[in-house]
Amino acid sequence: MLTCREATQLLSEKQDRILNFKEMSALQFHVLMCSSCRRFGKQMKSLSLLSKQYKKFDEEQKD
Repeated sequence: MLTCREATQLLSEKQDRILNFKEMSALQFHVLMCSSCRRFGKQMKSLSLLSKQYKKFDEEQKD
């Protein structure tokens, strides 16, 4: 089983690369059991979405 430190590292890396099957399986199992890491994963998704929206907004303002 992953530690929370390992899980948060994988959640961060998941934003930049595709996790392999072993990493993804271990991460999904950990997140299923750990509400703190589940919350962290949701926050990472939200930040990623917000930054993409801001980038789009910023580019539109330059035009």
